Amino acid sequence: MRNFLLRRPVVGKALIVGALLALSVPGTAYANTVGVTVKTPGATAGPVAAFSEISTDAACASGLVSGGGINQAIGTGSSSNGNKINGTSPSPDGSTEYLGSTGVVGTDVTHWLGIGGSGGAVNASFSSTPYAMCFGSSLINHTQVVMNKLAGPTTGSTVGLVTATCPANTRLLGGGARITPADIGSLKPIASFPTFNNSAHGYGQKAAADGEGNPDSWSAVGWNGGGGNSDNTTYAYAICSGNGINISGATVKVRHSEVSGPTAATAGQTVTVGCGGGDGKLIGGGAAISGGSVTTTNFTGPGSQGDHLNGSYPSDSGGNPVADGTTTAAYWSATTHTGGVSSPSTYSDAWALCADDGV
Repeated sequence: MRNFLLRRPVVGKALIVGALLALSVPGTAYANTVGVTVKTPGATAGPVAAFSEISTDAACASGLVSGGGINQAIGTGSSSNGNKINGTSPSPDGSTEYLGSTGVVGTDVTHWLGIGGSGGAVNASFSSTPYAMCFGSSLINHTQVVMNKLAGPTTGSTVGLVTATCPANTRLLGGGARITPADIGSLKPIASFPTFNNSAHGYGQKAAADGEGNPDSWSAVGWNGGGGNSDNTTYAYAICSGNGINISGATVKVRHSEVSGPTAATAGQTVTVGCGGGDGKLIGGGAAISGGSVTTTNFTGPGSQGDHLNGSYPSDSGGNPVADGTTTAAYWSATTHTGGVSSPSTYSDAWALCADDGV
């Protein structure tokens, strides 16, 4: 029997976000003036049925995707627990997904997908908005997508972490996460973050910390809230510079913030982080809902099986998504949400990837 995100009636998200909004921005944000443009087509409604998903596409008319994101509207009341992110990932054409063989699966990608899923409840407010980070660089003029996948998670309240690593002598620019199948309503990616393929970071189990430079990998974490376990798969995507490019002049710096919550049932949290004054341009970002201390300990799941992500997107300093065509985005926000029961010892994380003028 298919499971679903836990729920019970409480106050709506609009009130909760206002009460719980948390911002942590290291330094003064640097507004990039050239090289990166955010593209978004706006919101796509749905899903309209339980245990289903919709796919939305943001496309770069010029330049290549360095990363991307998604933001969801969920409505209010207990049914708001039912909207969740199923994926935020690159695509070659706006519909095709990289779900087959692992390794380098695409080059010079220009589309970004935002995939919204539903648990056991839906409402008319559900929608998903995708965001593509489109950049042009005389130094990094070719990119490649590396995909890795994991069978699982297969049991309730367990994590399935998988890491995609860029080829040697290339630079990580961004990344994404995806889970399948859609009809397991309690299955979702609860984390998508930059990391390193080394022992200090548990070979992807620990996320890159604030201020670290040039991560080489991207991790995705699947979370099974207790539903079915047939063919569950978690996918990680790393967007890397192309082979044969001299990357010595390009530095990618990580900015990270972690805040407590959400902990109440049917509650939301927002965390925002920005590129510092000397960091360069915002080129991508990530998000997580977790057990906390994600940069110092191996990733652990949050306090409740219904916890999920509702957003990972370029924003202003107040956590508001930026508009289509924005060239000055300097912040990345994550929005998280509980299910229908309380979630003790739960934390929310956001990462911003910032590239210097070499990119």
